[in-house]
Amino acid sequence: MSTDQTPGSGSADNSPNPASEVPASTAEGDLPEAAAGASVPVAPHADDPRPPETPAMAEEQRIQADIPWGVRIAAAWSWRAIIILIAIGVAVWLLGFLLLLIIPLMIAALLSTLLRPLHNGFLKLKFPRLLAALSSIAVMLTAVFGILYLVGSELIQGFAQMADQVMSGIFGLIDWADQTAQQLGFDISADQFNQALEELVGWVQQNQDTIMSSAVGFSSAATNVSVGTVLMLFTLIFFLSDGRRIWEFVLVFAPSKHRPAIHGAGRRGWTAVGTYMRVQVFVAFVDSVGIGLGAWLLDVPLVLPIAVLVFFGGFIPIVGAFVTGAIAVLLAWVAHDFVTALLMLGVVLLVQQLESNVLQPIVMGKAIKLHPLAVILAITAGSTLMGIAGALFAVPVLAFIIRATKYLTEEEWRADRTALQMERELQEERLKRAARREQHEAEEQANLATLKERIFDTIPGLDPRRSPFARRAQDPAEGGSAEDPKTPEAEAAVPAPKPAADADHHDEKRER
Repeated sequence: MSTDQTPGSGSADNSPNPASEVPASTAEGDLPEAAAGASVPVAPHADDPRPPETPAMAEEQRIQADIPWGVRIAAAWSWRAIIILIAIGVAVWLLGFLLLLIIPLMIAALLSTLLRPLHNGFLKLKFPRLLAALSSIAVMLTAVFGILYLVGSELIQGFAQMADQVMSGIFGLIDWADQTAQQLGFDISADQFNQALEELVGWVQQNQDTIMSSAVGFSSAATNVSVGTVLMLFTLIFFLSDGRRIWEFVLVFAPSKHRPAIHGAGRRGWTAVGTYMRVQVFVAFVDSVGIGLGAWLLDVPLVLPIAVLVFFGGFIPIVGAFVTGAIAVLLAWVAHDFVTALLMLGVVLLVQQLESNVLQPIVMGKAIKLHPLAVILAITAGSTLMGIAGALFAVPVLAFIIRATKYLTEEEWRADRTALQMERELQEERLKRAARREQHEAEEQANLATLKERIFDTIPGLDPRRSPFARRAQDPAEGGSAEDPKTPEAEAAVPAPKPAADADHHDEKRER
């Protein structure tokens, strides 16, 4: 045995040392003799923050050890994503009941971005804000009704002039369809065609009730459109005249420490929406002029209605241009022939390529960049949720979200003068509020002290500063002394009585 081994350590091999199984503060000599060669269970230290292990905790740790880390992360993300999707679904379901309110508000918001330059122009002419808003709306309504009047007149005259062309074009389409069907092996005779028409008429007669109910639903929808139009115009007036104050009221619900960042993100998003809408107006105008000019050169009828339709369709990117271009091509085919339709298709494609690849990058610049895939997905989601209105609002909402998110993620408010000014104003307001609170508390303390003094003057026994047995000063008019009762300092000045032993000692001296 080696000389450096302890008596209880056993042989020189790697056997466990019993002393290592006890706390370090316990000396080996303090252990009982029976425990010298055996392991001693260690009780948890009083300062150990870990709770004692239980069988359930051990089982949970074993399960956590058996589940791979990636599976646990995927499960955590999954239940959070499910909760988010459920919340979005509930929000969409609730929004379905508020479409009559939401759609007019969003239309008013988009129109306010378009009319803002005109409204600012009226303000520069010293118009009051409300009068400037009303004047801007009047100009917009005059332009819209003027365009509709011109389009309606053109439609009436055009259809009257091209009635024969339309009929011949329709019969030409029927002949082309018949020839195509024969080439594909389908032989449709005139009797079969007439029979199909008779079946169509019979189906209409059998479903008169359904058609009438649809007509009633259409009248109800027309009523909703009228109510929504009035609400939109009323909201637009206040968006133009009091838009800033409305936004400041909405900001009150945001936490004060995050208010400058939210304010800056909202302003940047709203500016992006305004830029997008003005660019879309310009692009839609260029598309309508280009396609209308091509239709005029190809002698396609209803040039002005086609141009107006292309203009309004331009507010729904990609999809609107495709649909309106298809209508122009179909009208060229009906009015003329297949070659004219191909030429019209070439004009539509040329105008759209110039607009998307040349005009939009130059005009829009770096104000907002939207990938075509994001635009298509946004329009699809919007049309699925809210129909045509959703397709109209999808891209502006996407533009707002992208710009506001970029402002927040890149912390642009730290260099934004407006946000910094708002932060300083909020800091000053907090300081003033704290000063007012301190002043109010000081006034309350002073009022409380005055009230206590009055109570103590009325009931002296409640005053802790006075002795409960002190006599109250008498009024000299009543024959009493006008002196105040002795204060504790005066009582301390009176010599205290001497002890009895000292008194006897002085008596003995006097006797001597």
